[in-house]
Amino acid sequence: MSPILLTAYFLIWPVGVAVIMAIIARGFARDARKARESGTPII
Repeated sequence: MSPILLTAYFLIWPVGVAVIMAIIARGFARDARKARESGTPII
């Protein structure tokens, strides 16, 4: 594998992880807000 491709692959991982974490956090925040409005516990 060429150094440029390896570097690009290595640098894309944090971006991918950040996107996935943002999606999960957004869904959790939405569920928490709905639970708080309806008065039900999250767990």
